[in-house]
Amino acid sequence: IRKLFIIVKEVSQVLQVFDQQSYEIIRSMNEDLKEKGYLVVRGRVDRKYFFEHFYGTNKEMEVENACL
Repeated sequence: IRKLFIIVKEVSQVLQVFDQQSYEIIRSMNEDLKEKGYLVVRGRVDRKYFFEHFYGTNKEMEVENACL
């Protein structure tokens, strides 16, 4: 099963930042999604949306594999 959302700990790992900065990034992305009419879950953001905005969709697997 593929995870729909990326959580704070994963964002911290991928971007190599502290959890607080990850919370801010997720909060900002969720605000953008809310403005577009999407429902959001606090502390999580759509995985595809995250990778599109940081690396481009095709980079997701490369980044995830590098974190393993």
